[in-house]
Amino acid sequence: MPSRFKHSFLALSFCFTASLTSFIAIAEQETREPEAGTGIYQQHLVTAQKYMVSAAHPLAVMAGQNILAKGGSAVDAAIATQLMLGLVEPQSSGLGGGAFMLYWQSSNQQLTSFDGREKAPAAATDKLFFDHDKVMDWREAYVGGKSVGVPGVVAMMEKAHQQFGKLAWADLFTDTINTAINGFAVSSRTASQLEKGWNKGIAQFAQSRQYFYPHGQVVKQGDTLTNPAYAKTLEVIASKGAAGFYSGEIAQEIANTVQNAKINPGQLQLSDLANYQTVQREPVCMLYRLYKVCGMAPPSSGGIAVMQILGMLEQYDLAKVAPDSVQATHLISQAAKLAFADRELYMADPDFVAVPVNGMIDRQYLAQRGKLIPSHKAGVKAQAGSPALAPAVAASEAIEFPNTSHLSIVDAQGNAVSMTTSIENVFGSGLMVAGFLLNNQLTDFSLQPTVNGQMVANKVQGNKRPRSSMAPMMVFDQHNNLVLVIGSPGGSRIINYVAQTIIAVLDWRMNMLEAIALPKFTHRNDYLALEKDTALQQQQAALEKMGYKVQLQDLNSGLHGIMITEQGLQGAADPRREGRAAGK
Repeated sequence: MPSRFKHSFLALSFCFTASLTSFIAIAEQETREPEAGTGIYQQHLVTAQKYMVSAAHPLAVMAGQNILAKGGSAVDAAIATQLMLGLVEPQSSGLGGGAFMLYWQSSNQQLTSFDGREKAPAAATDKLFFDHDKVMDWREAYVGGKSVGVPGVVAMMEKAHQQFGKLAWADLFTDTINTAINGFAVSSRTASQLEKGWNKGIAQFAQSRQYFYPHGQVVKQGDTLTNPAYAKTLEVIASKGAAGFYSGEIAQEIANTVQNAKINPGQLQLSDLANYQTVQREPVCMLYRLYKVCGMAPPSSGGIAVMQILGMLEQYDLAKVAPDSVQATHLISQAAKLAFADRELYMADPDFVAVPVNGMIDRQYLAQRGKLIPSHKAGVKAQAGSPALAPAVAASEAIEFPNTSHLSIVDAQGNAVSMTTSIENVFGSGLMVAGFLLNNQLTDFSLQPTVNGQMVANKVQGNKRPRSSMAPMMVFDQHNNLVLVIGSPGGSRIINYVAQTIIAVLDWRMNMLEAIALPKFTHRNDYLALEKDTALQQQQAALEKMGYKVQLQDLNSGLHGIMITEQGLQGAADPRREGRAAGK
């Protein structure tokens, strides 16, 4: 292990038990104040020797920990963690959505990935989001049935468990079923997002309105919620496997709800659910300095875009650049602009479009792109490059909302999961069935199928998976030892968050918490966003003088990461959210 991973640790003891009393007690400790003057919650660096979970809610971390304590694998723990997230963080992920999972099997040093991305119904066409001859505004398109893709996370979890699970499938559901029946405290984040009313569908559809607005009043932080419908759904899946979700009463309810939505009724059929298949794809890997960085293949654009940013910056000695300097912000932002230009043009479902993956991460191609950084004007939009075997397609943007969830897990055998999971917008489509919310992932497609007569790679097509920015990543040293498991929610800004964090660990030698808590900046080839109420605000004048269009914003990353060091495991959860890292 390189010496750069020798850090001093702040130990955090985490006592846990499977009892419901402890579950609720931890949830009730969620209220905490931001550190003065920063807008960022205080958080801790966590160390462990055997195993660790880092995820977006303490109850989800507890569920994963319980499975690892029983001898379960990282995949087992990931499933238990996801099931609990779907209950206590329903606005971000759940059974009605999809996910991407990287899995590292330590014994034979094998990395694999599972594509549980949603699919468009078979009947969908590239005019799905047209109202007569006019493209719908995305603010109208995401609500209701039209935006719902075939959920993929249940099938993905089952497929991963069949290959890499150790405990019985049904055992992974127990904690969440009990919590759904007995109740849990509404978190500050769920309550605040409901209060803000960002998703107008929640209050308009009967099941979601009844759950989130009981007696006509929105639920508040600390309120106790039960979800017996979710418990019943989990009992069916625990007994019948994924078949209990993709056929039978649950599937029928999903199809009926989508087709009969009073806003934007959709086309999803029972046959679409019955035909859904998880795809096990070859991960994409690239060398960066002494390391191998690996991520998801398309239809995720996140892994490749992160690798492009790193590859373009490899010719610059970032270790000598101060993390809080204008130079660091400039270099990384310029690389991000160039990566996003390629992403908008080329990235889509590889089962429908020839995506030039190898060309996009070719070292020579990225070195040439990286040479543009010093001379490229800060305020000018970057143009896509011409990687090998690039198809003739048009660029078009797709809206991705800054929600989603990420979990990182390492088990006692050294196996690891990096999994990003989502229902897309906060509270998805607004439609709720059988105790869970349905996604609105189809608005991740380009709503416009052609531009100037040229096909858009990420246009809607039947059975196609929409492009995603989710970027679950793993990093290995020169001896192929796993050293970092990382990922984040945040819509298209995920790419910036994850790239900056990897640079912070590999180049700036930060520990896991330092890297995650670092003030954030993002550039998506549109404008430079600096995290407000942080030291980055001091760079605004200098960056604007360079030509950047700067906006100060809340950049609500939700990074969850684990480092594997010579001293053991080191984990952290993003202090901007309510997550936790815990281990033994």
